[in-house]
This record gives sequence, C-alpha cells and structure tokens, in this order.
Amino acid sequence: MLKDLYARWMYSWETRLTTRDENRVVRPLEWGFDWLRPFLEEAGIAARVERLDAAGSSEAAMIEVNEAILADSDRFFGYERPTDFRLEERHPMLFPTNVRPETLERDARLRDLAEEGKLERAQFLRFTSPERTPYAENDLVNARWYPADPKKQIGKPKQAIVVMPQWNADAFSHNVLCSLFNRFGVSALRLSKPYHDIRRPSELERSDYAVSANIGRTLSATRQAVVDIRCCLDWLESQGYEQFGVLGTSLGSCYGFLASAHDKRLRVNAFNHASAAVGDVVWAGQSTRHIRQALEEAGLTQERVRALWAGVSPMHYYAKFAGQGIGSREQGTNAEELVKKVLLIYARYDLTFPYEYSLEVVRSFREYGIDFEPRLLPCGHYTTGETPFQYLDGWWMGSFVYRAFRDLAREGVALGASVESDAQELVVK
Repeated sequence: MLKDLYARWMYSWETRLTTRDENRVVRPLEWGFDWLRPFLEEAGIAARVERLDAAGSSEAAMIEVNEAILADSDRFFGYERPTDFRLEERHPMLFPTNVRPETLERDARLRDLAEEGKLERAQFLRFTSPERTPYAENDLVNARWYPADPKKQIGKPKQAIVVMPQWNADAFSHNVLCSLFNRFGVSALRLSKPYHDIRRPSELERSDYAVSANIGRTLSATRQAVVDIRCCLDWLESQGYEQFGVLGTSLGSCYGFLASAHDKRLRVNAFNHASAAVGDVVWAGQSTRHIRQALEEAGLTQERVRALWAGVSPMHYYAKFAGQGIGSREQGTNAEELVKKVLLIYARYDLTFPYEYSLEVVRSFREYGIDFEPRLLPCGHYTTGETPFQYLDGWWMGSFVYRAFRDLAREGVALGASVESDAQELVVK
C-alpha cells in the first residue's frame, strides 16, 4: 500500500516537472541527409543514399546510413585534432532554456551583476569543432575550465574529467560538481553540448536541435558531442594531464558512453541516468513527447524510430565499450589489467528514461562483463534535481569520482615506480 502511494506521488511530481515548460515546439519529420554528407561520402554510400531518397525510400536510406555508422563507427566518431585551442575569459551567463519568471529573473540579475563589475570572470576553453554545421555559434565549442589547485596534484598524475550536463541544461548546471572535483585535486572541463547555452542558435529558446524530428541532424549532433569530448582530452593532454574521466547526465550520459566506447583514454566513467536506445527514449519519454508527436504524424512506429537512430544508441556499443580496457601491465609478478571504472545511476520512477530501459542497460553491462557500480535512485528523472534526491545523486557521483581517480593515481604512481625500476635495471645491465 505505502509503496503504491509513494509511486503515485512520485509519478505525479515527475509529471508536473516535465510539463511545466510550455515552449516545446513540435517540428515536422525531416530526414536530414545533408547533415551527414561528409560521412556518407567517406563511407562511399552518398550516391546510393541520394538515389533511395529521390525514389521516395528515405526511411530505407536512413537505415542504411545507420548500418554504415555501426559498421565503421570509428570513422563516424573519428576526427582531425583542432588547431585553434585557446582560453578566453568572460562573465559566465545563464543562457536559460525556459521562460519561467524565476529563471528569467535570475538571468537578468546575473547580467546586471556583470555590467556592474560584481560578477567574477571565468575561463572557457574554445576551439572549432571538427563536425561542421550551418551554425557558426554551435561549431565554436565552449567548455568552462575548472583547474585544480596545483598543490592538490603534487605526487600523483595530473587528472581531469569532462562533465556533460543534461539536455536543455543552462550554463550553470553541474558547475558545483566541477568545484567539488577540484577539491579532490581533479581538474574539470564543463562542456557545453551542441546547441546548448552559448552554442545555441539565436532562433531557438531551447536546445531543440540536439534531439529532434530531424533524423540526420540528431545523428550529427551526437557525433559532434562525442568528438568534442575527445578533442577536450587532446587539449588536456597538451596541458600535461595523464588520466581522464567523463561524467554525463541524461543525454550527456549517452554522449559520454559513446565517447568512452571509442576512446581508451576515458578511464573514469560516471553515467547519471542511462538507457539502451535513443529511439526508445524519444518514443516513450515524457520529455520528448513533442518529438514523438511529429514522428507519429509521419506514420512512424517505435520500432522503426529505434532503427533510425541505431547508430548512436549505446546498446550497439556495449561490446566495444567492454573491450576498451587498455591492456595490462606487469607489477612485480602479477599482471594487472587496466580497465574502465564505471558508475551507473538510474531511477526507479523515471518517466524520461523509463525504468525498463535502464534495466536493459544494467543487464547488458553484466552480460558483457563490464565492471560497474549500479545505484538506484528512489525518484524520477527530473526529481533527481530536487531535494533530497539531488544530494544523494551528488554524493554517489562525487564519492565515485573521488575513489576512481584515487585508485588511478595509485596505479599511476606504481606504474611510474615500475618503469623507473626497469630503467635502472637496464642501466645496470
């Protein structure tokens, strides 16, 4: 009885939170092949896709695109290293994605403080994304830089984590976590996802282009997010950092997983809310009901939508992720495997990443032998950001990141000592 009452109360609360914003826009289905043209040409399927699309078989053409992505995902998520990395200083702004009075008031207050010189300036990493779009502001990557105190990094490898908040996050979301990680001696780059905050095109109120009824643009946005994460690692390496992690929430979790599946450097992985397939989330989630409406009006079904975004769905990369351990090293007489450290948080009453799909991730991680820590929140997706659940969620993420990087530091120190010992032995010989 109490369990049922709690569930009804939680679902009601979750629904109120997911329906309070009234600026979601229903946009019609678009196939968006132009957003993928460079990859289609590289994969040698551009002409065939064009013929199918012209013949009215656009859905079949998009399925072939996804099959090509899955067949050569290293190409799809590959990139050329940017050459224009730079740090800039400016006043941090909110870039709100809703028009609620309290949010607009906070935004105005921050702008006033900046004009009065009472708001501290912050550092941001900027560079041009390898994935180009028609929006120049979106292609200029933005990541707020939280460098750890050098004193806290003494005696261990330099460590850093890339943090990606949820879909439609404002520019202040997850910044507290970055400051927390600094206390552990871990630097942080809080990455703005494609079409988010300062990268959002002026025509949008929300970050709609990251996930939408434009199939190709959604695939492109995912590719852009993944390569942007990997480019951040390139910059961090150029600054002397040696050990890396990624933390993602909701859509950021999907991006983080795909990046880690394609990049061995990401050893610490915190996935805050997870689901198996992009199409299932869009179809069944409360937060994407406006996108589902457009897809339904075009006559699509959940199964067909799942196939249209298969190329960017985590479920197809579990084996690749599981195989991304970075080999082994000899320590004394024992071989120690260097594997990814993983946290998976999901919510029992989630109406955005439905619980049944999160359970699929848990089962699959176990089936593929991924060593991970599962944590189940007694709330929903949006209520994770409410008291008291935000503190529980924050504790799990913070404590995991602390322990994971602590263990990596010990591993790095031990490896350094082993290498030094081997070098001395060679000199003696």
